[in-house]
Amino acid sequence: MMKRYIFPIFLIVLQACSSTPEKEGFERILKEHDGVFSKHGWNHYGPGYFELDKETGVLSSYGGMGLFWYSVSKYKDFVLELEYKCSESKTNSGVFVRVPEVPSSDEYIYHSFEVQINDDGEGIHKTAAVYDAEPPSHDASKPTGEWNHYRITFLGKRIQVELNGEKVVDWEAEPRGKVADFADEGYIGLQNHDWDTTVSFRNIYVKELK
Repeated sequence: MMKRYIFPIFLIVLQACSSTPEKEGFERILKEHDGVFSKHGWNHYGPGYFELDKETGVLSSYGGMGLFWYSVSKYKDFVLELEYKCSESKTNSGVFVRVPEVPSSDEYIYHSFEVQINDDGEGIHKTAAVYDAEPPSHDASKPTGEWNHYRITFLGKRIQVELNGEKVVDWEAEPRGKVADFADEGYIGLQNHDWDTTVSFRNIYVKELK
């Protein structure tokens, strides 16, 4: 009798622990179809570019300073999850949220927030900071060359940043630093910054909060 009930209970526990972003209502915005990834729906503004490995879904930056942005939809209140990896500790990049309009100049950097990637930075310019505005409470980065996980929540004016499962920013946003103002909704973008270093991204998911 014991053997008859242990297996179903174990199976239920296993299923509960195998939650994926898709099951939680997230949409993958770097699309994959039949094992092949594509940049469909994404555009690039500025110097440099991102190269996509169509088999693994890994984006790798070259040159800059540019922005690779998802043009299909603007997002108001949302949770964004992604993974990133840096080639060096001085790698400089960022995740832009609520970019208000289609980028046609560098003006977007003054009207949207950037969640920073730069392990060599300090304070408001360090990894997980809301760039030039709000520093992370502590350093939760993994060693250079390892994949890190971001969970960025933007609800109303409140920005929360979780890095590798640790909450490092919980901030009621306001214009500060380089940001003169910010919109109620906007595009999501990934920054490529320079030719000396590379940042890679993968597993990019968004869930709208309604």
